Amino acid sequence: MLMARQWTKTQLWGIRSAWLVLALVASLYCVHRFMGSSPLETNLLALLPATEADPVAEKAVDTLANALGDRTVFLVTSKDAARAKAAAKQFGAALQKSGAFGSVTAELPPFDMSQIGGLYMPYRFGLLTRDDRDTLTGNAASLHDALMQRLYNPVRGPLATQLADDPFGWLEHWLGGLPLATSNLDLEDNMLVAHRDDATSVLVVTTLRGSAYESTTQRDVLSAVAQAQASLKTDYPDAGIARTGAVFYAESARSASEREVHLIGVASAVGIALLMLWVFRSPRLLLLGFVSTALGIVCALAVTLLVFGKLHLLTLVFGASLIGEAVDYSIQYFVVYLGARRGWNARQGAHSVRPALGVALATSLLGYAILAWVPFPALKQIACFAIAGICTAFASVLWLLPVLLVKGPKQAQRRLFLRAGLLLARWHATIGGRRTWLVAALLLIVAVPGWLRLTSDDDIHLLIQRDPALVAQENQVRNAIGVDNTAQFFVVRGPSQESVLQRAEALGAKLDALNGAQAVNGWQSVAQFVPSAQRQADARAMLAQHAFNDPAALRAMLLQAGFRDEVADAWIASFAKSNTAPLTIEHWLAAPWSQPYRHLWLGAVDARGERGYAAIVIPQRVTPQNVAALIAIARAVQGVAFVDKAASVSKLFGAYRVDSGIWLALALALVLLLLMVRYTPRGGIATTLPVLLAVGVTLAAFGYARVPLNLFNCLALMLVLGVGANYAVFLREGCLRDHADLGAVWTGVLLSAATTLLSFGMLALSAMPALKSFGATLALGILVSVLLAPIGMPPERRRVA
Repeated sequence: MLMARQWTKTQLWGIRSAWLVLALVASLYCVHRFMGSSPLETNLLALLPATEADPVAEKAVDTLANALGDRTVFLVTSKDAARAKAAAKQFGAALQKSGAFGSVTAELPPFDMSQIGGLYMPYRFGLLTRDDRDTLTGNAASLHDALMQRLYNPVRGPLATQLADDPFGWLEHWLGGLPLATSNLDLEDNMLVAHRDDATSVLVVTTLRGSAYESTTQRDVLSAVAQAQASLKTDYPDAGIARTGAVFYAESARSASEREVHLIGVASAVGIALLMLWVFRSPRLLLLGFVSTALGIVCALAVTLLVFGKLHLLTLVFGASLIGEAVDYSIQYFVVYLGARRGWNARQGAHSVRPALGVALATSLLGYAILAWVPFPALKQIACFAIAGICTAFASVLWLLPVLLVKGPKQAQRRLFLRAGLLLARWHATIGGRRTWLVAALLLIVAVPGWLRLTSDDDIHLLIQRDPALVAQENQVRNAIGVDNTAQFFVVRGPSQESVLQRAEALGAKLDALNGAQAVNGWQSVAQFVPSAQRQADARAMLAQHAFNDPAALRAMLLQAGFRDEVADAWIASFAKSNTAPLTIEHWLAAPWSQPYRHLWLGAVDARGERGYAAIVIPQRVTPQNVAALIAIARAVQGVAFVDKAASVSKLFGAYRVDSGIWLALALALVLLLLMVRYTPRGGIATTLPVLLAVGVTLAAFGYARVPLNLFNCLALMLVLGVGANYAVFLREGCLRDHADLGAVWTGVLLSAATTLLSFGMLALSAMPALKSFGATLALGILVSVLLAPIGMPPERRRVA
């Protein structure tokens, strides 16, 4: 075979310059993206896929997330009520002074409750509670009793109406039923206060100036809160503060991910550097290996930001572990470089290693391509990051390292390679050749009981890990306020606003009928603020039939109760003169005080080309005991769907976990086909067998350890296939390569496996359960793959003297 020509100096500098330009462009683009607002995506919901069949339900999830995302809630608690209120005032003032918040509310501004009654007064004859309806359908005595109770009842709520406008208290009763206060909080001294046991807690609510998921907002908020708490600790050492809000969870997730990136990145880089120095004894090769890897990671980062615009935390942490896989290609080239027995030709060296790297790249891309197909935004990003990174690393090994390694090595690790060759020969004699099928049968016998013990766990919390301290504080706030549910709700749809309101009312009636363990302890709906036109018309008709049907008798009843003639006449006349047009959603939305409840109305929606309207109904208490009843109610009312994002994602996890078995089988078949084309059918089967056994042994290990499988274990097996198959490929290609030193090849394989274990294995130490599952599966699968890789070696290797 003719030796490939070396490059001319012009070609060498041209290729080097091209790679330098690529590195500069990618690096400058990444710097540019991080110089402005941070491209890191810390919104945990953004990691999740769209899980609802109805896109309106997804809109509802987003609406609630946005409504709550810019709010933070603080609870200032002390055993002394006066000190708790004073501490809350000081804390709120400190937060306001910091400038980190758009608004801070510790003391409620004076609010004229008559504004609420003012909205409903013109429509009062269409507003009746269920109790008042029952009273009206009774006899005249019942109506008289209701009037007397109204006159002599000393207890009047904050939404009390004037006797002249509401003699029987129908409007006042209806206003009292509005879900304005669905919590344990009381209004004291213009502050929202909760008394629990012997402690008093005061609520301080803030809104953010920017997005809770922006790093600048997070830093400003945490700094302001820390300073306010330090000041409060000096003046009120007995006061405790609990906090909750999306900004705190987002900052916690970002900080944890950055710590893990540093830990995994630094530990992997140091470990890989020490291994490469020990094996190659060349700082130059170490530097070039990291140049290739750095190019891969920088280009991967640039491509991912260019394609997606944002970078998920999951991708960032996973990207730090890509170092181990990206460096594999350069290691294989260095092995050829150091194993060269004649004059070194860099171009020929690249040509000789290209088949092995090409097959290895193809198997890896297959595993990541399957990740890209899964509809999880984070997994799509990971796939994009990895594909761009390893493709760049592959290209740099073939077209950059050769122009940087023009001169041959000064010395080679002959002794190390010789020992490695002897170890390989003994290990191959033990598990390879005619013993291959015996080894496979023994592993199968051992694995079957483990497979039978396998269980699964598809909980959504496998994806995210919330800071336990923040969760404890959130629970403290929830318990004080008395609100149990914000994650499960109903979406009510209809072709018109009227149909949505009617269906929401039907849903509310069924929720009210639940009792015992199935009770929901109340609910919030726009239909409570704006009854349907039909219900308003029915109320008006009922009043016309049972109260205003005999104006003379009604007038006499009012006069007998002590009403003046002109007051009684004016009120009776107001029924006839009142506007028969019903209260509408638009009237309610226009009222400033409706702002805290506007998320209950989704408005016009368009799903699958079908236009309509939608609203949200939120039950206050959802438990495992009543969730089945709530789902049954949703199915019983037309246009109603029960939305539980966590359960939907968990269900999707389970579905894709099952599907991943099919994907894995198809991927194995494709890899087998690829290797059979390359190595003949018999050689393809032998080369695929190690990674197939590695997948089986990994599954069995999880079964024996009683570790439930989840989607991320199964997806990691795809990468075990893509990465683990490389080791048998490298060995077989070494056997087929002219003048190859098998000891050097085996050294390179072991070093590649070690670097991959260092990087991906570090993921097992991640606090994020998804990455922990990923890392543990990859580490075990890759370890078994490299140990069984010699099975794929041909019985005899071709040698060229």
